[in-house]
Amino acid sequence: MESTVEALSAAYDEFVAAAAAALEAKEQSGGQKTAVTDAALEAFKQRWELFRVACDQAEEFVESMKQRIGSECLVDEATGAAPSKAGRPATAPGIPPISAVRLEQMSKAVRWLVIELQHGSGAGAAATAAAHPHVSAPFDARFSEDAGQ
Repeated sequence: MESTVEALSAAYDEFVAAAAAALEAKEQSGGQKTAVTDAALEAFKQRWELFRVACDQAEEFVESMKQRIGSECLVDEATGAAPSKAGRPATAPGIPPISAVRLEQMSKAVRWLVIELQHGSGAGAAATAAAHPHVSAPFDARFSEDAGQ
């Protein structure tokens, strides 16, 4: 994270410096187009693009962290590892937590179903499981590892 912030800060500083140089070049030329103003504008455009790239990379980093945190919270909630909030149990009453492994298996099964639906196959879960043997069978609450956690 620190390197992302440093890269963004450096790109911003270079962008501001290039903007200042372009304005100074325009002022010194009396508003006329010269080789110096053209070079300053070109440097400004390049720094602008580099700053935009740095912003995009920082945004991607933030989005990936949001997804990671969300996934960790989901696993914590599902496995009962989440701390309870004031006056509220960590898991819903009557719903036993499931194992993290089982949660991952169910997540993969759902992803494969979404892929199948997006491709318009209309195939059901049985066909998906047969086509993708690494995907587990659909969730069944009778499994002991789910109920015992």
